[in-house]
Amino acid sequence: MIDVQDLTKQYAGRLAVDGLTFHIEPGQIVGFLGPNGAGKSTTMRILSGYMPPTRGRATVNGYDVFHQSLEVRRSIGYMPETAPLYTEMRVKEYLRFRAELKGLSGRALSQRLAEVMDLCMIADVRRRLIGHLSKGYRQRVALADALLHKPPLLILDEPTNGLDPMQIRQVREILLGLKPTHTILLSTHILQEVEAVCDRVLMIHQGRLLAHDTPEMLTRRLRAATLVQIEVQAADKALLAKLEALPNIRKATLDHEDGGWKKISLRVEARQDVREAVMELATAQQWKVREIYRQMPTLEDVFVELAASDLAR
Repeated sequence: MIDVQDLTKQYAGRLAVDGLTFHIEPGQIVGFLGPNGAGKSTTMRILSGYMPPTRGRATVNGYDVFHQSLEVRRSIGYMPETAPLYTEMRVKEYLRFRAELKGLSGRALSQRLAEVMDLCMIADVRRRLIGHLSKGYRQRVALADALLHKPPLLILDEPTNGLDPMQIRQVREILLGLKPTHTILLSTHILQEVEAVCDRVLMIHQGRLLAHDTPEMLTRRLRAATLVQIEVQAADKALLAKLEALPNIRKATLDHEDGGWKKISLRVEARQDVREAVMELATAQQWKVREIYRQMPTLEDVFVELAASDLAR
């Protein structure tokens, strides 16, 4: 669906996108991650035909972004971070206007209006002025606009920005419902959102690609260290030292103590599980163990470590 080769965008004195190369298969929801200024919005604008690159090549749905821009735009539903809605128009009036611009007419237009309003859960506000809607409803109107012409690819720039938890959940349900018939490139700062809906993740930093894999593989393969938490009752003054002496444990830290129970965090080497060794040590030392828990890494952990290593280059 998307194929990008050596995509580069140079502004005056700044390299916004630096040789990006990646491929996205049809039918996937792909999270596009990076801090502010990483080059996400620039990349999406280039893919959408809104700006040219300095160099490189990109195709969308088999069409060259730079030489077949009209075909590319027909293949894309683009929702920018701040959608330029006409706030003085009513929801249905605005969507009808946008549908006509996209070439819909007659019965097909009316049918598609009803479909996208139901899909985006805005049928109940179809007669209200857009300027009187909440941020959540405005985001859904913008998403309905992007869907009107049934594009095979959706490019969504921060679609849940500024929404409350309930509104974020509603947008998540909409995106999952779109998955069977659409490929979605989703830019967001909410990493839990990516873990919940995305099949794959693209991470960029300072315009460069850091990683492209499934969320599960990123957390398994790219995490530098994992965390094991243990709650023990022991009067041993050398407790932390004995734990740190075990293989693959980098550091043992006492988090807090309550009623003789000590909660300790163990920093563990990547892809190592030390729980059995910890339990064997506790048994040999006659420590009471109330809990032992392996905390799985998150995408946030992965991204912070990858970005830090990129800065250290």
